[in-house]
Amino acid sequence: MNLLPKTKEEFSQKEYWDLFFKKRGNKAFEWYGEYPELSGYIHKYVKTQDNILVMGCGNSSLGKDLYDIGFHKITNIDISNIVIRQMLSQNDKERPGLEYIQMDALHTTFEDEKFSVIIDKGTLDALMPNDNDETIKSIDQYFAEIQRLLKLGGRYLCISLLQEHILNKILLYFPKNDWMFRVVRCFEPETKSVQNGENALPVFMVICTKFKALPRMILEASLGSTNKIDKYNSIEEIISFITSIQTASFVCSSLKKCNINEDAEISLDLYEPGSQSPRYTVHVVEVPYKAKNLPYAAFIIPQGRESEWLFSTKSGRQNLVTMTNHNRLAIVSMHRGKVYESLDAVKSELEDIICNLAPAHLKNHKIAFLSLGSDIGKREIRHQGKSIFSGDYVIEDVEHENGDIFRRLFYLSSQLVIQSEAKIKVIKTRGGKQKNIIDLSTLMCQHHIYMSVATHLAYKIKKNATVAVLGLGGGSLCSFLHKFLPEAVIIGVDIDSEMLEIAKDWFGFKEDEKLRAIIQDGLVYLSDLNKVGQKVEAILCDVDNKNSEIGMSCPPKEFLSPKTLKDVSQSLSEEGVLIVNVVLRDQSLRPNILKDLRTHFKSVVAYKLSEDLNEIFLCSNSNKEEKYFKDNLKVGMEAIKTFFKKNNVNQDVEIVEYINRLNINK
Repeated sequence: MNLLPKTKEEFSQKEYWDLFFKKRGNKAFEWYGEYPELSGYIHKYVKTQDNILVMGCGNSSLGKDLYDIGFHKITNIDISNIVIRQMLSQNDKERPGLEYIQMDALHTTFEDEKFSVIIDKGTLDALMPNDNDETIKSIDQYFAEIQRLLKLGGRYLCISLLQEHILNKILLYFPKNDWMFRVVRCFEPETKSVQNGENALPVFMVICTKFKALPRMILEASLGSTNKIDKYNSIEEIISFITSIQTASFVCSSLKKCNINEDAEISLDLYEPGSQSPRYTVHVVEVPYKAKNLPYAAFIIPQGRESEWLFSTKSGRQNLVTMTNHNRLAIVSMHRGKVYESLDAVKSELEDIICNLAPAHLKNHKIAFLSLGSDIGKREIRHQGKSIFSGDYVIEDVEHENGDIFRRLFYLSSQLVIQSEAKIKVIKTRGGKQKNIIDLSTLMCQHHIYMSVATHLAYKIKKNATVAVLGLGGGSLCSFLHKFLPEAVIIGVDIDSEMLEIAKDWFGFKEDEKLRAIIQDGLVYLSDLNKVGQKVEAILCDVDNKNSEIGMSCPPKEFLSPKTLKDVSQSLSEEGVLIVNVVLRDQSLRPNILKDLRTHFKSVVAYKLSEDLNEIFLCSNSNKEEKYFKDNLKVGMEAIKTFFKKNNVNQDVEIVEYINRLNINK
């Protein structure tokens, strides 16, 4: 696996390490591996002619294993006289010249610059259980001894679990004292731990090379399995990557032992070494245990589909686990701008990490990879640009497994939220050639259907109704209303001129005498309407909120302020309606929103979409009975259903369910 996992989950590394060492005591140091697991790493930095010192050798076989393959200048030291006697008795006759000396690593008696390599397997970890003042003083002495004993160009090889305080200390000392720093992840000891039925903890080898002087700090790391060496610009970068690998490993370990809370999920980003942007994101989701379900699988989302409700929301992902009849699912999404060869290549790349996320009892079980089709999906970026209001954006075409193509607009600041979407249909030109055009009769956003039905209420009263849509976006809603209500005058209002260009160039928006756009702040537009005394039959508010600090994604709170609601109320005709798309992440905001709407309007109707957070509010200056709204909105539903049928649009509209779920004046 050449992917580096990072997790967004909150995790206390200190608590995990404390528990790890408490449970295992001295056995904790078995995690570092022996020569068979470490040889591939050691031989890259140690030559047979090197004069080697093994610090804190204990009863490890590392020294004798190196001796047996030709390394004959090896000195092993340990503070324990008992250990040294044991090792001498085992090796004295069979391995002449292999030295074992009882000595304190903090106060050795060797001459300066005697050794070209110092190997430390777990000794630093044992010497530094914490970072209190006394411990730091000892480690300073230990590092000073290493500095004294190594020749210029000599290497200090430290095999460690790199707890945070240890990593910090190494990085504070060696790079800043003209040592080249490199850290390598050792995968073989981790694999052996798994084979022995233990959790795999990341094992690292730090290689510090002594120089007389360096022009700048040299920081390198090989944290993936391809042995590629990546250069880093700062100590903080190195710490961040190693800490994220450890945290992800701890999370994987916990997933083997226990279940995820029913209302929670675990999220991991997987990076290629040296990359600042993730290649994959994995959500591990569980549903309440069912004996008939399969235990675990991975689900690969086709490219471009990750922003759909089933994959981009917690409730959608829970639904997906249930649909696949599994108790746990690792749901994998691919990222824009990355190259993926094939579905099989993706499976191969993910195999190790998917296994690490499995429950413990599945260690020998072949894990299934599920998807929506037999390929990785097709995503084509059509255009990229920048808006002064919304930042960088991208327009892409995504092809589903059935051949349907959809065009989508994303802001890169919120890549899982589709800002505008349209279906592309294929037509034949007069010359017989096929041409892709935007299908303006299809609504891709479910909440737009219910906003359109509510707008029909005003159209039924006045055919040439003026309808103002605040929030043009890609123009899909305006273009649809222009077709659905052909005699109405549709005005799209948006603060961002870039959105109008996007709508025209990429989403089929074409202005005429019945469809036009105004580039203006929606709040100013409403204020101006009120000032000049102009009346309109419907005002639709479908504006996203750029402020993520409050729990309301749509609209910005200013659009529901008393002043704005007053402007709207006074700008509507007698039978006019305000239709607002409200998306709440914090449901505690709803009572006050409803209170403000009722303060300014005599009638308020609400419809909450079942699968989304969207709730459509229909507000009127007229005091109407429940029957009036049910009867007339039913007519609107029948009208839109007829429109879809006439235009061969396969869009489900459940009239009875809609009417029954209306919340009228409550």
